[in-house]
Parts: sequence; C-alpha cells; structure tokens
Amino acid sequence: MSADHVFAALASPARRELLRLLLQEGAQPAGRLAERFDMSRPSVSEHLKVLRDAGLVAESRKGRERHYRLEAAPLMEVRDWLTPYERFWRDRLAGLGALLDELEDEPEVEPEDQPWGRPTDGMRDGVEDGDG
Repeated sequence: MSADHVFAALASPARRELLRLLLQEGAQPAGRLAERFDMSRPSVSEHLKVLRDAGLVAESRKGRERHYRLEAAPLMEVRDWLTPYERFWRDRLAGLGALLDELEDEPEVEPEDQPWGRPTDGMRDGVEDGDG
C-alpha cells in the first residue's frame, strides 16, 4: 500500500480514533466500534473500509460479524517519513532551551538603562500628545 493511502486514511479524526481503540482495546467487532461514535453504523463501516484499504486494519468474519484488528506495519513507513522532521524540531527546541538558559543568566535591565530610554515628556507610547 502506498504512503499516500496511509496518510489519507490518517487524515480523518474518526479513523485515528478507530485505530486508537484497536490499539488500546484489541480486535473487536464493527458493531462494538460503531457504538463508540456519534455517527451511523454505515459511516463507521466506511471509515473501517478506508483503513482496511490502506492496510491499517485487517478484517475477519466470525459468523455474521466482521472483526477488525490493527495492522501497524504501514505506520512504520509514516514513522520513517516523519523522523527527519522530528529531528528538526528536537534541534530547534534544544536551541530555544539554550537561548532561554542564556537569558535567565543575564541580569535584568531597568527601563531607563535600555538604549532607547524612556518616553520623553509630551510623548506617550511613541505618539505625541494631541496626535492620538
């Protein structure tokens, strides 16, 4: 299955919730899954079909019931695709942390010690009296 199908399947919050339920609670019948949603059973079945077509769930029949279980292998491709972005953000956040640590170590500067000084008489927030 292509990564595009997997990403398209993951785009829906309802489908992500179905995957979460299957991950946390294990395989279960479509009817039990449908009970957890505020939508019709056919709508839940359509979401399960999209997940099945993307290879994210497997379906088996037990009598009249269709049981679904998580198939996590396609998620490995998504993880591999996301890894460089995770590194990017980890590096960015580490840089932000270092900057914040530096700022903590600097002494506080009083407003009158700032290079731009204090507003002059007759000036208010950069606007002369009478202009604003």
